Amino acid sequence: MWPWEHAIMGYVAYSLFCHAYYRDSPGGLEAFAVVFASVLPDLIDKPLAWEFGVFEVGYAIGHSIFFAVPLSIAVGALARTYGRPRAGLAFAVGYLLHLPADIVDGYVRDDHLSFWIVLWPFRQDEVHLHAHEHTGFADQFFVLLGTYHQELFSDDPSTYALVMLGATGFAALLWLYDGAPVLRESVLAVKRGLERSVELVTDSRSR
Repeated sequence: MWPWEHAIMGYVAYSLFCHAYYRDSPGGLEAFAVVFASVLPDLIDKPLAWEFGVFEVGYAIGHSIFFAVPLSIAVGALARTYGRPRAGLAFAVGYLLHLPADIVDGYVRDDHLSFWIVLWPFRQDEVHLHAHEHTGFADQFFVLLGTYHQELFSDDPSTYALVMLGATGFAALLWLYDGAPVLRESVLAVKRGLERSVELVTDSRSR
């Protein structure tokens, strides 16, 4: 699954959970945490595989359930310590949804369930079938981006591409309904900063 698709799925899942359980929209920190965590496995494994050749494929420690679960628990505990338990939960939702999403995506695209991608360092017998040349992270990313562009804007896009396009539109509308978290907090922070600057200038002139 593409990184932006993970981000979309993570945000939608957490936002719907917030509305169902908390009767509230995600805050800016939570929205950032779920989106960041939803792409973090790829940010860990893809550069290590494609750029540095540490792993043969982009499914290794970052995608491993043996790493993901302890990391999510640790981040959750840390967030609770700082009085931000919902941010910790958002991180766990984003990160842990990434793993089964890649398995399902492989089945939809290739009609093959590859559970090995979440079992590093075990079950690496299929690694060689999915190996990429170590051509550099940026180069490999843009190659895959071109493939995605061709698939999405072809004369006969796949059902999967159309579904994800619809999911993107739904996520955008949901984000706006939630009050555009992250953007909202950023705008408010800039506004407060400007107001503070005006106050300081006014005070300095009045002295």
